[in-house]
Amino acid sequence: MPGTVLLLAASPVGKGCLVDAASVLPVLAAVEPAVLSGTDTANVVELADPLEPQAVLTRLRAAAAAPGPLTVYVAGQLQLDRRQRLPHLALARTTPATVRYTALPWHWIKEELRLRPSGATTLLLDLHADHETWQWLRTNPLDCGRNNAVHGRIAPPPSRRTVAAPAYMRAVATILRSGHRPPVDQLHEQALARVAADAAASGAPAGADLVLRAPGPAAGDPHALIAAAVESGRHADADALAARHELAAAQARGPASEDALHWAEVRADLAMFAGDPARSCRAWLTVAQTRLAAGQPPGAPAVEAAVDRAHHQWGRVRDAGAARELGTALAALRGRVPGRREGALDHVQRELNRLQTQS
Repeated sequence: MPGTVLLLAASPVGKGCLVDAASVLPVLAAVEPAVLSGTDTANVVELADPLEPQAVLTRLRAAAAAPGPLTVYVAGQLQLDRRQRLPHLALARTTPATVRYTALPWHWIKEELRLRPSGATTLLLDLHADHETWQWLRTNPLDCGRNNAVHGRIAPPPSRRTVAAPAYMRAVATILRSGHRPPVDQLHEQALARVAADAAASGAPAGADLVLRAPGPAAGDPHALIAAAVESGRHADADALAARHELAAAQARGPASEDALHWAEVRADLAMFAGDPARSCRAWLTVAQTRLAAGQPPGAPAVEAAVDRAHHQWGRVRDAGAARELGTALAALRGRVPGRREGALDHVQRELNRLQTQS
């Protein structure tokens, strides 16, 4: 099965730039697609200094929907938004005051990749952090999702008035240009060794980077078993397995625990895969309501994501009666959780009015 490769390099234009992220793209682009992917053939999507987070999300969503292995290469810088203090990948127009609106929320990457089969996704990351984000990372690990293999580094802020280079990603690209892709853990170690050697040769300090190393899910992980059931068309079996895990988590830690909510979200995804948007929408509405009832704020990423996914699935419901019922609940939630897309509540209300005239 062909692989998919997403090359994403982004950093702000102007004095807020910490790293010349796009400088590594020509080196990566010179590598054969199959070597970038580690598959016999591969499709490559390249994003160089994109302007809009929604445009990046669209490309990411398309790459995540590809059935084969996915490898995501990201070079750029992390910044926190001032409202929620959550990490974002800064884009070309990002400034410290506009992070929430002009940067890509890191949890969007996690959310899009969570739909993929367990173990089918690899991320190679070369990120730089500003001072505020670097301090935040000391106590908050960068969450890339439990199903993905993640390798790379996060570098501290460069010295004042200096723009850093994506040295780790350049080392990865240089190794791959040989035409051979070693196992990703070996590729990671070779790249780190090359970065350390180059730093020593230049007299630069070494060892300050935060190294990212997550091999991905272990064999026998229930997510992999569920993914296999979906791929073979056994949707009822997949849902039954997820339901057992959800029940066990709810009994052990409570229905509002993150473990129980995770399995509720898995079941919402499974309903989507089974072609039942009404059941998927209802499940996402329940997840959002449970999170809110547990005291999570309306702007929390998991709450916003649940309402956004409920909204998306609602748009696919064809039965007018079910659409009216779910739309009423969605409108009530959208009043509390407007999300990041302007006009989301207005869209629900317009569609509800249209459905009412059809009754």
